[in-house]
Amino acid sequence: MLSMGNCLDGHSLYCLLLTTVTVVTLQALGASSIVAPASNCYALDNSSHIFDFSSWLGHPFEYDGKDSDLVVRFCKDVESRSQTGYVDFGRFDKFNYFVAGSGHINFVQEFYNGDLLNCERTHDKMGRTAQGEPEGVSVHIVDLVNILCGSCSNGRCTDGTLYSPKYPAMSYLSLHVSGDLGCICNVTYESTCRVLVELAIPCKEQGVRVFEGFTVGFHPRSWEIVYNGMTQLGFDKSHHAFSFGTEQTHVALYMTAIASLSTLVQKPIFKIFPEHGLKVGLSGSGATGRPPTTLSPTTLVVDWRCEKARNTPYEVDITIPVEGYEPIQFTLTKMCEYPQGKGGGTTRGWAIFGVVSCIFIVLSTLFCCGGFIYKTRVERLRGLDALPGMTILSACLEAVSGGSHSYSQAEDTNSAFINQASWERQPDATQGTRKTSERKYGSI
Repeated sequence: MLSMGNCLDGHSLYCLLLTTVTVVTLQALGASSIVAPASNCYALDNSSHIFDFSSWLGHPFEYDGKDSDLVVRFCKDVESRSQTGYVDFGRFDKFNYFVAGSGHINFVQEFYNGDLLNCERTHDKMGRTAQGEPEGVSVHIVDLVNILCGSCSNGRCTDGTLYSPKYPAMSYLSLHVSGDLGCICNVTYESTCRVLVELAIPCKEQGVRVFEGFTVGFHPRSWEIVYNGMTQLGFDKSHHAFSFGTEQTHVALYMTAIASLSTLVQKPIFKIFPEHGLKVGLSGSGATGRPPTTLSPTTLVVDWRCEKARNTPYEVDITIPVEGYEPIQFTLTKMCEYPQGKGGGTTRGWAIFGVVSCIFIVLSTLFCCGGFIYKTRVERLRGLDALPGMTILSACLEAVSGGSHSYSQAEDTNSAFINQASWERQPDATQGTRKTSERKYGSI
């Protein structure tokens, strides 16, 4: 091992490289996994940084209009409130329609499937479409909520409170819920079935940078473990319900990524807790660092065997470093109810059996061919008589059948035909004798 003195004497470059690799590895092992938020109320900005608004779910923002008020309940719905009651203008769908914006707009929320009257014309997977539009044009019942991080561009509610055109003096007392401030800057009705809302909120500090498009699953087209760069529930930490059984000695994982960013994925590393009692190894194309793509997923095979029984599951933290992004990290757990033999014993046994079988088949083929050539060239035998082992087979068949159906050689068969032919010609001679005798008696 190199000491500090050796590093200073002549191995400074090597020591610097070794230190850098060690620091990067320790940082990757110490990094926490990016867990998918508990709700769909989150978004990734244009630089792939995550903003989690789960605590804002259902947060009301009210805008007072002339005939009716418009209320945006964050990540839930958009309501039109009047003396006649509440009407849903649109609902935040179960799909994630919370995306990054462009220009001065930071994020955009889309709301579908409203309950407005006289807006139905057709139905599709996105909801009802608007009525009264030009012929051949269908507009979905949709509310677009453009979210600004900060204050309104028109100067309204600069301190983050709600603005009311009816009671401007009371605007600063309108909204103060859970310490979160914000307001609706402007509302534009593009039609009776479509509204555009501009909302200003104090966005929290941006989160970590997510490696979008990266998935890990138990099938090439599944993402049970990691979806869109975020670890799914059940694999973010140790969960007894998601543990693998003792008898499962290996687990195959499939990784995919966007082709243009796949070269950023590096070799995975792992850490076991507790360190002793479970033997773990990684193999497959994913373990070598081959870039995964959507069309060509890479395979990461986790080979593990129990060396020591334990009441609680062993934890295997797998970290996949990604250049320029937060590393992908997930946890696999395995129960060890009893110690297992050396890893690969079953596989090695089948491999030995296959090799021995191949050798036996090759030797048997060479023996049959050699014996056939020898009998045809040297002993001048033909047909079945030239096959090796036919004499032994004939003897066995004769012993089993009691001698009644023995194998007859070619000479016996030929003599049988000769005897049959001579036997068949005997009646001719007898017939001729009978005719001669008949002629003799006829002459008398």
